[in-house]
Amino acid sequence: MTPEFITGFFFEAIKTTILLAAPMLLAGLAVGLLVSIFQAATSINEMTLTFIPKMLAVTIALIFFFPWMVHTMIAFMENLFNNISYYIH
Repeated sequence: MTPEFITGFFFEAIKTTILLAAPMLLAGLAVGLLVSIFQAATSINEMTLTFIPKMLAVTIALIFFFPWMVHTMIAFMENLFNNISYYIH
């Protein structure tokens, strides 16, 4: 294994991880921003107000994007297992 191969493999692993986490993080960010704007407009400073909408948004994003996430994970693992003999060298 060359250093370039290891770097490329870890880059692909990190890219896959970021792709898998992005839908939930972006949903939480968007809902948090909307709730913050609502709180600023109404002068409500309740810290717990953002928690439940963010949890719901992340859960809905997970349910909605789960098939794509599973497909992405399977593709990454298939690539890993198909090329395992190359990786061992």
